[in-house]
Formats: sequence, structure tokens, C-alpha cells
Amino acid sequence: MSAPQLVIMGVAGCGKSAVGQRIARALALPLIEGDQFHPAGNIEKMRQGLPLGDEDRAGWLARLAQELAGHPGGAVLTCSALKRSYRDRLRAAAPGLRFVHLKLSQEDALRRVEARGGHFYPPSLVASQFEALEDPAGEPGVVVVDACLPIDNVAAQATAWLSGTGLS
Repeated sequence: MSAPQLVIMGVAGCGKSAVGQRIARALALPLIEGDQFHPAGNIEKMRQGLPLGDEDRAGWLARLAQELAGHPGGAVLTCSALKRSYRDRLRAAAPGLRFVHLKLSQEDALRRVEARGGHFYPPSLVASQFEALEDPAGEPGVVVVDACLPIDNVAAQATAWLSGTGLS
């Protein structure tokens, strides 16, 4: 299998970072943590409990697209990629880009976000993520994985799908 460019996507609390780390390690690819590229104004807005809009995410998505384009040999990006237009922006920078959507219920996401400490993203914003989410199921190059499975199982399903031996 050639080295893929892959986005681990989903709402806050779905496990993007943990799954992304495992997949990047398994495939010997660099990991691009999308949250690290948010401008300070976006972080502060979220810290204050204000959801980001399309205009807030535009520069961030452009920066992530640059990161993907700068890794033509493959990379794993963690990014919510909530809307089709966001995913299409990333696809334009990395033809053949694949997405693993870590799907879970709003209740599970809220429970997970409430349980994590030291993160700038407050539980009060979880509902806004579900309001913004445009389900990617059925889009080309997308697989949906149950984010409530053990993390190692989620990563194994995603890597099997990438290699053509797993989920379709």
C-alpha cells in the first residue's frame, strides 16, 4: 500500500488525537495535530464557550491544507472536518485524501469532553459540533468507524480499510 494522506475526523471527544497517533505510528507517517494550528483568536473564542463559524475556520483550514500539501509522501491529520466544504477544501490540497470518521453519539461526546482535563474546548460547545456536522458517509474515500470501540480496534479497522482488507 502506498503511503496515504488521511484525515481522522469527527466531533470533539471522538478520539481523533488518540486514534491519529496510533495510525500514524502503525503506518510510520507524520502526525499533524489540527488543534495545534488554530490561531490564538480561535482558541480564545472556544475557551469562552463560543462556537467557531465558517469564517473562523477558513484560515485554519487553509493552513491545514498547506500542511497536507507539504507531506506528499503521506501524513495523518486530526481535524474535525465537520462540513463537506471543509473536507473538499482539504481534498483540493491533497488529491486522493481519505477520511476516517469517528462516529459517536452526542451523549458519549459530552461525557468524554467533560472527563478530559486541561483542554481549551469546553463541554458547552459539544452540541454546536453536532449542529455543524454534515455526515460524510457515502462521500468518496470515507469510512465511518464506531468511536466507542476500544481505541486499538478503531485504529485497526481504519488501517485495514486503508490497505483494502477491512471495512468498505
